[in-house]
Amino acid sequence: MDEERLLRLVARGDRGAFDELYRRTSPWLAVRLRRRCADEQIVAEVMQETYLAVWRAAGAFAGSAVGGTAVGWLWTIAARRLVDAFRRRAHHAEPPVAAAERAVVPAAEEEALAGTVGGDIGDALRRLAPELREVLQATVLDGLSVRETAVLLRLPEGTVKTRARRARIAMREALA
Repeated sequence: MDEERLLRLVARGDRGAFDELYRRTSPWLAVRLRRRCADEQIVAEVMQETYLAVWRAAGAFAGSAVGGTAVGWLWTIAARRLVDAFRRRAHHAEPPVAAAERAVVPAAEEEALAGTVGGDIGDALRRLAPELREVLQATVLDGLSVRETAVLLRLPEGTVKTRARRARIAMREALA
């Protein structure tokens, strides 16, 4: 039985079909989410929200009648839930402290970054301006798209692209 058929059964309230759909799709969905987000808690929340939405809205799946697949529909739900999670995280984050009030103590993520990336690359990363480093970390290390990074950092997509380009140039120059 294919995933589209399983979704139609889920739409009728078939718990067994839902369990089978989850068994088939949850491993690859988790992998795709982890490629875009390194925070396991967020991935777990997005997985839960996604499958809850599938259970509640399986009847809304139009299926191959409009050219969509069940797994594509499921990924669309998950991707939207991930962006929502980034927005929630950004919304609940404390407002940035004025530059004069900032302490010289490195942030936890900078310490973690220093621990995972060493040598010349680690040194070059630490010398990057903080706004360039955070974009590089989100896009390269966390594997987020430009759009996801923009939502997470509350920046326009064009700014994310510009900072990513500036960070790559600075890294090339530092490592040359």
